[in-house]
Amino acid sequence: MRVLTLVPIGQVDRAHLTSLAERLAALLKVACSIQPDGLDAGFAYNPLRGQYHSTEILKRLVQNQECWRVLGVADQDLYIPILTFVFGEAQVEARGALVSLHRLRQEFYGLPANPPLLADRLLKEALHELGHTLGLRHCTDYQCVMSRSHAVETIDLKLPEFCPACAAAFSAR
Repeated sequence: MRVLTLVPIGQVDRAHLTSLAERLAALLKVACSIQPDGLDAGFAYNPLRGQYHSTEILKRLVQNQECWRVLGVADQDLYIPILTFVFGEAQVEARGALVSLHRLRQEFYGLPANPPLLADRLLKEALHELGHTLGLRHCTDYQCVMSRSHAVETIDLKLPEFCPACAAAFSAR
């Protein structure tokens, strides 16, 4: 059986991980486990940016993991050098993916907390990054979970599912 392991990075609320694991297991038809010991991302902190380098976290995340896929769920603000921030990152056609709750939270934008919206955004970004691990590229269908996300508003436009073309490619892998 395929097992997706979720790994908390930083101080991630266990309820977020539990909810995400249940939803991903149902949608992807895989077993999900939550690693009890999280990963401290301090090694990836860039004091000049005040952010964490997602590629470095991703490299460390996949070490010593014996599972179908591993998904890190971080509470830190992530970046890659060529972008101001990222919601997540994945190893294309490999095992590792990473998502961050930081910019998915309404509070980041000065708005009141909205737990159901946060859970939906997290699910969409997790599906998106896991799609990359299976070789899926960005989709032109703005409602497909594989469409690009340059702002949180574009995440909100997506559905928490693959379009028919991406679903077919996903199923073939």
